[in-house]
Amino acid sequence: MPDPTPIATDTSFTLRPFQNADSGAVAQLVTDAMRGHWTYAPEQFRESADPLCRDLVALHGEQVVATAHLSPFGTATPDALRLDLAGEGRAFTPLYLAVLADLPAGFTRLLGVTREDFHEIMHFFHAAGFRNAWQSWGAHLDLTAFDPAPFQSLEERLFVAGYETEQLSPDAPDADWDALHALYLAGIRDAPRNPTTTPEPLSRDDLRDTVRREEAAFVTRWRDEIVASTRLTPHGHEVESEHTVTHPQHRGRGLATALKGQALAWARAQGHTHAGTGGTVLNLPMLRVNTRLGYVTGPMWVTWERRV
Repeated sequence: MPDPTPIATDTSFTLRPFQNADSGAVAQLVTDAMRGHWTYAPEQFRESADPLCRDLVALHGEQVVATAHLSPFGTATPDALRLDLAGEGRAFTPLYLAVLADLPAGFTRLLGVTREDFHEIMHFFHAAGFRNAWQSWGAHLDLTAFDPAPFQSLEERLFVAGYETEQLSPDAPDADWDALHALYLAGIRDAPRNPTTTPEPLSRDDLRDTVRREEAAFVTRWRDEIVASTRLTPHGHEVESEHTVTHPQHRGRGLATALKGQALAWARAQGHTHAGTGGTVLNLPMLRVNTRLGYVTGPMWVTWERRV
């Protein structure tokens, strides 16, 4: 990889390791950096004894004005570290150089994730020699205006062909949880690879416990076999889609559209007003499904990569 264009440093900042006393300031910096997309609380930021993590802050005078967090990206990308920056953009370069000087051993890549309209961090990753490696999308649906009627004819055709949809009971037999888990693993295997959209696989028992604890799962059966599934996680007035997948032998029939449409109709009936979803831009089938259902995509999320 050629050397990146040099980026200017700013020596007006004092750098030091994060301290618990910084938690309030850092929480506000990260919340502001997310433009309100997520809200962070001070208790989410604490000093770490993990030898693979690095947490730094930049001060201008006595004020914490920027922060850097470095940690392993996850088991799906065991060779990668994730770099998160927030706050005053002029402090990103000295924070980054300090992180580079103290990288933990055994990793070959740095990854950074930001939304395309977060201009200060997009500019920094570009100037620092990262490449725009992957793109992901997020989308939202106004459930108060969602009308399932246009999908009724599709549901009727599928019913005639032997497909039936239901909400999976928390007390479903073990055979159903086995089938749901097998379908879940097939979906992970077949989905386009993207570090930010490739989940760490759950065990069969963890999947069952997650659904029972915090989700609503919907399945389509064919001859009593589970051949499609989608899961919703309620968050107040919003629901978030989790892992819609169709068995390879039953794809191309509209099962995902019909199933997700019924799940959204259930969410609306439960009083939820908005639905969210997302995924890699490489997953064109799910992009088409969500477009049919009326989701409106927002700015892309970009994963930047640099070899170290």
